[in-house]
Amino acid sequence: MPENAPTPEPEQNEFVVAEPRRSTWSEMKTSEDWWAVWIGGALLLICFLAFYLNLPENFSEQLTEAQAAGEKLEVHSPLKSWLAKPGKWNESPRDSLFPPEKSSLLIPICVVFLISLCVFAIGIKVMGQSVLKFAIGFLGVFLLATLAYVLTGQVVAKRYNLEYALWALMIGLVISNTIGTPKWMKPALKTELYIKTGLVIMGASVLFSRLLILGVPGICVAWIVTPIVLISTYIFGQKILKLESKSLNMVISADMSVCGVSAAIATAASCKAKKEELSFAIGLSLSFTVFMMILMPIVIKLLGIGPILGGAWMGGTIDSTGAVAASGAILGEQAEQIAITIKMIQNILIGVTAFGVAVYWVTCVEGKDSQVKPNAWEIWYRFPKFVLGFVLASSVFSLLYVSMQGGEIIVPTMVKESSKVFRGWFFCLAFISIGLETNFRELTKFLKGGKPLILYVCGQSLNLILTLLMAWLMFSVFYKDVINEVFNK
Repeated sequence: MPENAPTPEPEQNEFVVAEPRRSTWSEMKTSEDWWAVWIGGALLLICFLAFYLNLPENFSEQLTEAQAAGEKLEVHSPLKSWLAKPGKWNESPRDSLFPPEKSSLLIPICVVFLISLCVFAIGIKVMGQSVLKFAIGFLGVFLLATLAYVLTGQVVAKRYNLEYALWALMIGLVISNTIGTPKWMKPALKTELYIKTGLVIMGASVLFSRLLILGVPGICVAWIVTPIVLISTYIFGQKILKLESKSLNMVISADMSVCGVSAAIATAASCKAKKEELSFAIGLSLSFTVFMMILMPIVIKLLGIGPILGGAWMGGTIDSTGAVAASGAILGEQAEQIAITIKMIQNILIGVTAFGVAVYWVTCVEGKDSQVKPNAWEIWYRFPKFVLGFVLASSVFSLLYVSMQGGEIIVPTMVKESSKVFRGWFFCLAFISIGLETNFRELTKFLKGGKPLILYVCGQSLNLILTLLMAWLMFSVFYKDVINEVFNK
């Protein structure tokens, strides 16, 4: 063929393979997804071993005696006093770091900072980036995350459950849209690495044993309604609203129907959504979560709905797990327990949703639009690998919970007193980073015509109706006697 001859166009029915097969082994060393797995897994292992190796020598005897007496044995992680976040305060923010009734929280917070810096710096180094620049920027991002936690600890903000995610996002947005994000901070804005690592750690708290508490009713509410709402909302956005960005449509649909921010992150990775699309979806979700958290208990009381049905309804519709717990607590202990259990069962769908979206996007969206031949390898590379870490952590700790002697005490205590602290800090760092990377001018295009807002409102309305209907059928009709027996012992 002559040198300047035009390249022949492929025939209409001919598929073109977009790129050669990549190396999974290479990606395990250079991908943020895989480093989220390594860092999250390592921290979970450290937290567990620190707890397990420091159990009393006569732990088995103490456990047997406590069970015989019908009491709960109290054990604590040795890391509890070394890991912390700012606490509550009323009049002076200083009390959040130096509480009058406790020892200073400054040292435990510094320990979290140093451990976090070290584990992330290892990943940064292997991925071929500057550790020094990252460390300098990380200090600034961590200080802003500390400020977000301090604001969250104010008693009035805490009463209304204005969570750290909202404060962190607001702080980042204010800085980026006024004075601008400092250049020295930018190397540390590793939004995906922070939040994906946090999600891997979160896997330890999503126990499959939760399924056994509510059984079929809980599974039906969390696993049947959720995919129906997700698919319906996506189709509504494409066919009726005709949203230009399919990825934004999918992220909003998953965020609203599955479990909020966590599902949005996983789905965004599967469909290659832009950072500003993810930021917009998260902001929309957090805003509605605050309103729903406050209004749903009021509506439930006005309608005369019982705590069991009300808790199931809130657990399947309110996005944030923390907001679900706060709303459930307003209705009582029964509602709180059921709401949290439904939400945790729903959280298990994060991995399933991410895989389903990856398959759909490669085969039906990109394969159709760009004539790229869909294949199993492309689906594998598109699938967010941190979800594997999430599922593995959930599986391992679910197994430990049911098979290890005292596992029902060891696992929840380890999570509460050590791994949950890291998870919270990493999420907070991620929201600070999202805010610092987001410009309002970039978000205004998503509000054009109000379509994303209409999509969220319509999708959430459908979610509320279907979840209430399913919860009523499961908890008040078909399994009423079984549920009442379990929760009224």
